[in-house]
Amino acid sequence: MIDIGLSKMALVGVVALIVIGPEKLPRVARTVGTLLGKAQRYVADVKAEVNRSMELDELKKMKETVETAARDVEQSIHTTANEFEKDWAEATGQADAALEGSSSVELAAPVYRHPGKNWRLKRGAVPQWYKSRHGVRTKAQSGAARVARYRPPKT
Repeated sequence: MIDIGLSKMALVGVVALIVIGPEKLPRVARTVGTLLGKAQRYVADVKAEVNRSMELDELKKMKETVETAARDVEQSIHTTANEFEKDWAEATGQADAALEGSSSVELAAPVYRHPGKNWRLKRGAVPQWYKSRHGVRTKAQSGAARVARYRPPKT
């Protein structure tokens, strides 16, 4: 950058005072200051844009490396799974051949049975039969309905 010391700035100020004149010098100084500020902001914006583009390029490179690594892992998993399936088929094929001689033993995978629980229902610790035997209310009832239920019959 340009090396401007105090003596050089004083010399520029004296020349500007002589050339421009004392009446117009403050207005010219303000204009020069605003132009320098705009130039500095423009340079800062350009630097920021260049940095963003460089970071974007780096991110693209990182994305490509991650994608290739993911593809490699996927391929290795597929090859391992294929090898496992082959080994499993060989092992079960040999076990099936050994069991064909003795047909009394049957190897069957257990069938999945849903537990039948409903997670939306709240389950209490007190059993339902106990509540019904001892008269514990299990349903919410309005006051009017309770009065109508327990009102003595009209004779």
